[in-house]
Amino acid sequence: MSDGLTILWRGPLSGCNYDCGYCPFAKRRDSRATLAADRAALERFTDWAIARDRPTSILFTPWGEALIRRHYRDAITRLSHAPHIDTVAIQTNLSGSIGWIAGCDPRATAFWATYHPGETDRARFVDKIHALAAMGVRYSVGVVALREHFEAIERLRADLPPDAYLWINAEESLQGCYSDAEVERLAAIDPLFELNNRAWPSRGRACAAGDSAISVSGDGTARRCHFIPTPIGNIYDPGFDALLRPSPCPQASCNCHIGYSHLKDLDLPALFGDGMVERRASRPRRDDARRTIARFAGGAA
Repeated sequence: MSDGLTILWRGPLSGCNYDCGYCPFAKRRDSRATLAADRAALERFTDWAIARDRPTSILFTPWGEALIRRHYRDAITRLSHAPHIDTVAIQTNLSGSIGWIAGCDPRATAFWATYHPGETDRARFVDKIHALAAMGVRYSVGVVALREHFEAIERLRADLPPDAYLWINAEESLQGCYSDAEVERLAAIDPLFELNNRAWPSRGRACAAGDSAISVSGDGTARRCHFIPTPIGNIYDPGFDALLRPSPCPQASCNCHIGYSHLKDLDLPALFGDGMVERRASRPRRDDARRTIARFAGGAA
């Protein structure tokens, strides 16, 4: 395996305080038993990651909204201060208080913040983004490209700090189905939009998943990524690192950023640099996306 390891961690939590129509976890409330199990799993993982003492980056990818739960805020704070943790990031709607972030080490702390039109006030969300920038933590801002939200996305871009990267996800049922005019409109906001507006043929392609990147569930079971169910081991077992090795992707295709970003033929680290974990591109250009698409199409699986 590579010296550094990126871990996408997802515990039992699945409750969310938002009601997005495309999300199966909208307005779901977790039971006390589920929250207790999630807290115990997260605390165990945090202890393990700190004791591991090897270069590690972590992205929390909860099914629901996690930062409204104190145990996630505490875990991120603790992990940010561990010198071998390069990045600790979380996917969040940023709906909760952000004052606690002042206790984090900005060197390692990052946020993958998603804006949901209709679920929150844009000015309130943008104020929090400006606060993150003032605190010196890394972040990206994202939104799902529902057609009825195009104008809200354009207004969001106008309100954000000029150097904030605003990524746009193709809505799953629309991926590859936007008109040429719609693609032009969205790419004017996110120059890398075309990378997400497709399913990448991945079978047989070299991928960092299972080698320098893994997905981990609450009980410690590790898989190559969220989209391949076969376990490769458990992080809490002695000698787990020896199970990590390069191998080609077994899936026919991959259409989610947290999956295809590890395909080596895409070489997305060249576009995202030290913002890979939190999906932050510092100088995105549409030519970069087009060259990436052309290079991948010309490569051999």
